[in-house]
Amino acid sequence: MRALSEQDIRTSFVNCSKGEAKRLPLPRDMEELPWDDLDFLGWRDLSAPDRSYIVTERRGELVGITLRFPSQSRGFLHRSMCSVCLTTHPGNGVSLMTARKRGQAGRDGNSVGIYICTDLDCSLYVRGKKLPASGRRFEESLTVEEQIGRTRDKLAAFLDTLSA
Repeated sequence: MRALSEQDIRTSFVNCSKGEAKRLPLPRDMEELPWDDLDFLGWRDLSAPDRSYIVTERRGELVGITLRFPSQSRGFLHRSMCSVCLTTHPGNGVSLMTARKRGQAGRDGNSVGIYICTDLDCSLYVRGKKLPASGRRFEESLTVEEQIGRTRDKLAAFLDTLSA
């Protein structure tokens, strides 16, 4: 992913108002992010623990979405798998995040959800740049490049549901 500016990020959001996009907090230390290793930029809102954001390139354009997730805690014996990168995490490492649909459907309160890594570091897990709390990922027969493609495809399929 190419490095993004504040303006790039704020104008990319498709499921919130322009005013909301102007007010949302940006990720910290943007200049230090590993842009070449990111398939999407994802970050949590530290001032509102139930909110997260994703910005990615889709069909040549930037698409940003706001997400909400429950702040309830699960026990650490529970394991969940991210439906984007297929990394398993104990406890709260995977969350069901919901996004308002685009347009009138979203204004009417309709949303769609996805189980995704709570820290939104799917790109780094797939590339082996970060390990989940369990210390390992399942071995796959796919190459890293194929896993990256699958991760991008799964996120793109979720983005498509926002318009459906």
